Amino acid sequence: MHPSFRAPLLHHPLLRAALLALAMPLTAVAQNNQAPVEVEADQLDLDQRAGTAVYTGNVDIRQGEMQIRGNRVEIQRNDAGELSQAIATGERAYLRNQLENEDGPMEGWARRIVYHVGERRVELIDQAELTQRGDRFRGGRLEYFIDREVVQARSEVSGSDNQRIRMTLQPAQ
Repeated sequence: MHPSFRAPLLHHPLLRAALLALAMPLTAVAQNNQAPVEVEADQLDLDQRAGTAVYTGNVDIRQGEMQIRGNRVEIQRNDAGELSQAIATGERAYLRNQLENEDGPMEGWARRIVYHVGERRVELIDQAELTQRGDRFRGGRLEYFIDREVVQARSEVSGSDNQRIRMTLQPAQ
């Protein structure tokens, strides 16, 4: 994009609304909720009536210690207008979050990642992988409950062959 086109776009009301729609779900998890939201994508489609902002084309979204990457990332609001989900899809969609008081980040990969904002729950679906503190979980479907640090793993994936669960757990220190 030519530099002269940047300033007018930043003042465009739909773009500002899309950035605000994005900021809320990331703020719910990020430790530094005052950090700026940085978005890189090839395209944005915003539907205010449906309550969705859809970013496509090598999407990379960051705020503080939180990062979401995918070929497509959709941000959804519920009927009350509150942000409810961030959904990343791609061959290896990615979610990273550095939790408070943790040595390393929680990282997840899958073909589809769904972050449920209000529940603080992450679903990793199809070729799912989750790592934290050296522990690694793989399977068809993984659910991670952030506040409780609970992982649930399943081999079944709708529309795909079962993907056996594999775990590598590090010994307690």
